[in-house]
Amino acid sequence: MKPKVYITRKIPEQILEKISMVCDVRMWDKEDIPVPYEILEKEIVDIDGLFCLLTETIDHSLMSKATNLKIVANMAVGYNNIDITSATKHGIMVTNTPGVLTETTADLTFGLLMATARRLVEASDYLKNGDWKTWSPMKLTGQDVHGATLGIIGLGRIGEALARRAKGFNMEILYYNRSRKYEQEKELGITYTSFENLLKVSDFICIITPYTPETKHLIDTEQLSLMKKNAILINTARGGIVNEAALYNTLKNKGIFGAGLDVFEEEPVSLDHPLLTLPNVVTLPHIGSASKATRIKMADLAANNLILGLKGKRPQNLINDVCFNHK
Repeated sequence: MKPKVYITRKIPEQILEKISMVCDVRMWDKEDIPVPYEILEKEIVDIDGLFCLLTETIDHSLMSKATNLKIVANMAVGYNNIDITSATKHGIMVTNTPGVLTETTADLTFGLLMATARRLVEASDYLKNGDWKTWSPMKLTGQDVHGATLGIIGLGRIGEALARRAKGFNMEILYYNRSRKYEQEKELGITYTSFENLLKVSDFICIITPYTPETKHLIDTEQLSLMKKNAILINTARGGIVNEAALYNTLKNKGIFGAGLDVFEEEPVSLDHPLLTLPNVVTLPHIGSASKATRIKMADLAANNLILGLKGKRPQNLINDVCFNHK
């Protein structure tokens, strides 16, 4: 008998076929609507494997109902949507999809940095609204990227990839990380500094660190007050790392030049969110890894993790320390 699997969103056909070859699959087939929690509660009762996205909250209550569940394969790098402690307690493997989205997310991060610095969205709207009447010496002037100082918070794979891109713009690159990375300093020509100093001297600050209890509101009123008046904050990690109310007040009062945000504390973000009203904020709908090739790679990696776990083998990207052939 094939193991039973539930997939929480419509996925690429070739990946669905791959899973269906070895599993009995049920799937929420809506592409743009997350599966409701109450439906997930019913579906999880008898399944052996769950293929989910970061839009699903896999909490203690759900896992308590999942008496047969062996593995949760998350199609994302982050896994703050899953109660890892509860999963481990119940002997449920949890996997993620790191690595395959590194370069694509670094592309997006640097693109967002440039769009914010040069006010590209604001300038496009200016043209489309019919406001472009003449060339003006100082109209829509932004910040130079070349030769500026970039501060990276979180030097993981994506942070390193971002640094490589910044080198092409002759940027001075600083980083802050939980642990110092001497090899990367030599390889990339970057400099380790304290968190406080990074905030004070950087022209651009890019947040690429995991969201944990320790990093919740890592950027708050005090940290924003340390930044330069012409500084730009970029967040492509998780929304909860930045206190959005503090950021709004800082931007509205011209405490910093601008912000580029691909993530929000609550997603999807409400259309009446204050940050969406500011012209010096570029906002995106969490598309850091959104290239066709990368999303297919992510789905394929999640599928491989799922299948290995269901076969009683150790998945490539096992997050928690469980006995992987316990059930």
